[in-house]
Amino acid sequence: MALIVQKYGGTSVGTIERIENVAEKVSRTRDAGNSVVVVVSAMSGETNRLLDLARGIDQNPTQREMDVLVSTGEQVTIALLSMALTKRGCPARSYTGGQVKILTDSAHTKARILDIETERMRADLDAGRVLVVAGFQGVDEGGNITTLGRGGSDTTAVALAAALKADECQIYTDVDGVYTTDPRVVSEARRLDRITFEEMLEMASLGSKVLQIRSVEFAGKYNVPLRVLSSFEEGPGTLITYEEEDQAMEQPEISGIAFNRDEAKLTITGVPDRPGVAYKILGPIGESNIEVDMIVQNVGADDTTDFTFTVHRNDYEKALGLLERTAADLGARSVSGDKKIAKISLVGVGMRSHAGIASRMFECLAKEGINIQMISTSEIKISVVIDEKYLELGVRALHSGFGLEGAQEETISS
Repeated sequence: MALIVQKYGGTSVGTIERIENVAEKVSRTRDAGNSVVVVVSAMSGETNRLLDLARGIDQNPTQREMDVLVSTGEQVTIALLSMALTKRGCPARSYTGGQVKILTDSAHTKARILDIETERMRADLDAGRVLVVAGFQGVDEGGNITTLGRGGSDTTAVALAAALKADECQIYTDVDGVYTTDPRVVSEARRLDRITFEEMLEMASLGSKVLQIRSVEFAGKYNVPLRVLSSFEEGPGTLITYEEEDQAMEQPEISGIAFNRDEAKLTITGVPDRPGVAYKILGPIGESNIEVDMIVQNVGADDTTDFTFTVHRNDYEKALGLLERTAADLGARSVSGDKKIAKISLVGVGMRSHAGIASRMFECLAKEGINIQMISTSEIKISVVIDEKYLELGVRALHSGFGLEGAQEETISS
């Protein structure tokens, strides 16, 4: 008998009809001889409704009370789903994060899981019950309700699967798996049967919205097999797991293409080229809790350097103001910025054993007249920054150029 953890997002439980549909799926999984733990999000739109209520009282409410408020959304869902399961003759019991108990640190609105008590859950599973657990939330050492941040239900599901040593963690969402790229941009995009943790982590960090990054990190750390499935149609989905060594040489060069429109670029020119200059430029940025992504530094013949880096578009104005103050202190020549850029990334463990990926990427973009502004690489990823208006053209050109629409629909990794 297998132990399966299933997670259903807000869209999957957005109406009573959809909650009934989830109850049918859970019942079938249990009837097949499995033990089942279900993690659910709040009904779609509910968290935003609660946030609007809070803003109606105070534009800057305390984070502790915000956690108390928004955690109620999942409590509604676990009760309704448990009712739907019980009605079907499937014994179920609902639990909030605090009841489980999912112990977190005290960082309200963005807490991290420290430990999970499993004794109570195992007793219920041994008694044949389905556990319905509220995602996104936990409790700290002081008994305060905490939340894990938006999308935290994925992390809850993976953490429970790790703690219970589940055979598989199934993430049900509004898509039927992980695709070679966004099907809304490339109609020929293909669902992948398998993808490695490494590749999925890169895809998630580079713009793919299928899974929350923290959940993939957690799954990789504790070796929890993840499967992405559709709540609305049957299918095998995409399995995310570790790569087996004997499969490594058979991997396609590229597994997928991720992209991100939320990028902004900042450049400071004519900075005196001396030790510590990079810290003087980026130190104030980091101290302001602004994450820097890509960095390029060029040294000129006149002993000055030009320094370019990217940040999230929401941080652009703040970063620009900091950089202008730094430029004045350093005696730099100029500061400039560009919010109309985008990042495209090729991802694939096959890069380790295939040469010439970067040159082929650059050739594909050059044929479309797309200029590359910045380049960043890792062992299984190549990212480029381009003008935002060429984003979709670039993604389609690369998807076709690397033959992703026609690749074998077998395993890309095991």
